[in-house]
Amino acid sequence: MKKSIFIILIIAIIVIARGGFYVINEAEQGIVTQFGKPVGDVINPGLNFKLPFVQKVTRFERRILKWDGDPNQIPTKDKRFIWVDTTARWRIADPLLFYKTVATERGAQSRLDDIIDSVVRDAVSGRLLVELVRGSDYRAEGVDEEKFEVEGVEIAKEDLVGREEILAGMLEKARASTPEYGIELLDIQIKRINYVEQVRTRVYERMINERKKVAAEYRSEGEGEQAEILGEMGRTLKEISSEAYRKVLEIRGSADAEAAAIYAEAYNQDKEFYSFLRTLESYKKGISENGRLIISTDYDYYRYMKDAK
Repeated sequence: MKKSIFIILIIAIIVIARGGFYVINEAEQGIVTQFGKPVGDVINPGLNFKLPFVQKVTRFERRILKWDGDPNQIPTKDKRFIWVDTTARWRIADPLLFYKTVATERGAQSRLDDIIDSVVRDAVSGRLLVELVRGSDYRAEGVDEEKFEVEGVEIAKEDLVGREEILAGMLEKARASTPEYGIELLDIQIKRINYVEQVRTRVYERMINERKKVAAEYRSEGEGEQAEILGEMGRTLKEISSEAYRKVLEIRGSADAEAAAIYAEAYNQDKEFYSFLRTLESYKKGISENGRLIISTDYDYYRYMKDAK
């Protein structure tokens, strides 16, 4: 009998121990609920005890959690319709309050959807597209001017902010609504900004037309420079040809004059011999290998041949 009671006690102790003792690891935090209502404080990592069968442990992440919203179509202040894809990081700061208000991470994600989407929509619709895509130190054409015009509205450069300031304002505004759910919002970032399909098509067409215009300008400038280079080359070539022709005429004239002087000097030294040589040269040039020369024996051109007999 005593042995049976002892065994029952051992079994009861094991059941109570298994149902009463529990471990919270380093990545978790928990609370104990009794019939669905929280009791006690937040439970830190380590070995803990609860009433078996009556109390239940609910565990929550201690680590930083991720929120990803659905891309939204939002018009900017300058009436540019864009898709905005946003992400955020958050953690459970007060597990008791978190359990009482949203109960689970899915419930928290739903509340964050409402809070962050609203904040993002207000921030995007209240700012220009150029502000959403530029950094604080970015300088773009038109933005460096003291004033520039967007959609017919004149805006001063000092009124512009960068993407970092917009994100900081979004985070500050969203943080004001999360503590009541036991949530600490750590960061909000814009993952992607893009035009809606219709606007994107028009933007691509405008970009293509602008590139074509720039290409046409470069092509026109190139053709103008080509014509200028070819014209300069033509002028230079004419100058070189003209100068070369002038030198040819000068050299030829000088050579002819020198030859005439030599001929005159030779003629003056022995007129008969000079006449003889010139006649022989004319014979050589005038009579070809297969040609025939028919002249009268009384012709003066035949005089040296007749005298040679």
